[in-house]
Amino acid sequence: MPNKAPNKNNTYDLIERTAKFGEDVIEFCCNLSRNEINRPLISQIIRSGTSVGANYMEADGAVSKKDFENKIGICRKESKETMHWFRMIAKANQDKKDKCRKLYKEAQEFVWIFSAIINKSKNKK
Repeated sequence: MPNKAPNKNNTYDLIERTAKFGEDVIEFCCNLSRNEINRPLISQIIRSGTSVGANYMEADGAVSKKDFENKIGICRKESKETMHWFRMIAKANQDKKDKCRKLYKEAQEFVWIFSAIINKSKNKK
């Protein structure tokens, strides 16, 4: 848990925003029924959804520009993968479609944000 006072505009605080997303993914998965279809989907989405923030933390502490770009690229990849798993979970759990859609959209925003960061970083070369 962060020790600092929360930013009033967390939309732009990617450390907090990606951590909150991971927490939301965990909370969402805790409310899914455990059955033969959901078990592997839950496992996959927990991995990809929580790794977005973990990899962003690594990018924030990168030791070089190349390391930073690599970690941001992983953030984008994990965000895209999370979008896929939300689509599959929505198909398997029709009653959770609205919540899946909301979390899917957040993952999609991360893809756009990380793509913009990568493009901006590459244009600085």
